[in-house]
Amino acid sequence: MQSKMAPRGNRVLIADDEPDILEILTYNLQLHGYDVMTAKDGDQAIQKAKQFNPDLIILDIMMPKKNGIEVCKILRTQPEFKDTLIIFLTALSDELSHVKGLEDGADDFISKPVSPKILVSKVNSLFRRINKPEKSKGIEIGDLRIEPEEYVVYYKGEPVNLAKKEFELLNYLASKPGRVFLRNEILNTIWGSEVIVGDRTIDVHIRKIRQKLGMDCITTVKGVGYKFEA
Repeated sequence: MQSKMAPRGNRVLIADDEPDILEILTYNLQLHGYDVMTAKDGDQAIQKAKQFNPDLIILDIMMPKKNGIEVCKILRTQPEFKDTLIIFLTALSDELSHVKGLEDGADDFISKPVSPKILVSKVNSLFRRINKPEKSKGIEIGDLRIEPEEYVVYYKGEPVNLAKKEFELLNYLASKPGRVFLRNEILNTIWGSEVIVGDRTIDVHIRKIRQKLGMDCITTVKGVGYKFEA
């Protein structure tokens, strides 16, 4: 039930002095693919956190030896736990207690009695938030904006309808303005080395890009290749 080799984003440590809560939360999290380890008091929570390096820690606020808030404060002072997700379990229903828990370094809290469904939902939500892939940064040069993930080009705020290869060619050249890209380099990157295209393929696509944008932003370097210039 406790594994050092589980992948990142999968290890959860639950610290609570009530065996029934540990059992039911462990069961439900394991059911959803998490590798769960448990601790029965604050000191053991710190020890196991250092030993197993969990991705998320669920801390009962009212624990013996060290309460959840004390454990959270101690862990947050150590670099390896600076970004570890922490959820407080609390029977305290007043708003100030929840606010203080968040101020002391928790990412979320769950009130007791604990609903396994709510806990699993919050755990999943926190992991989705931190594992969300960063959106590729677009290219913005003057009045031209290129959004790689959306396959959209904007010129002076208006979308420009480019064919797939036209878009890929423009995005490739504009990724490094001023650099001269060799013809073979462009063909291999945009069309692939196994695809046979005519010598005029790049010229035709560049002419169409210029026409659709209404700007002469791609320069032909005779005998060498092409470069994008703002």
